[in-house]
Amino acid sequence: MCLRVLDLRIPKVIITYCPKCRTHTEHSVTIYKHGKRRSLSEGERRYARKKKGYGSKRKPEQKRFAKVTKKTVLKLKCSKCGYIIHREGIRLKKAELVEVGGR
Repeated sequence: MCLRVLDLRIPKVIITYCPKCRTHTEHSVTIYKHGKRRSLSEGERRYARKKKGYGSKRKPEQKRFAKVTKKTVLKLKCSKCGYIIHREGIRLKKAELVEVGGR
């Protein structure tokens, strides 16, 4: 099985279904970026509590990575109501947002 990793050009504006408007509208496309981790969140506190003691890590560190690329998640924002949809992406080496001419 051969996995192909792509370089993809994604349009900045696409027309897709908005569940809030219940119709197809124009959506502006951006690439999702995760926010800063909060040190006082419950998960971070739990992780700190579990790794406290004589050892250093809670689980052994991975020696080599299984995946070469990460999945790119797209954020679609409706131009009418402002509702944001996250669309699960595909494995990409490089995702590039481009303006599509001809309108």
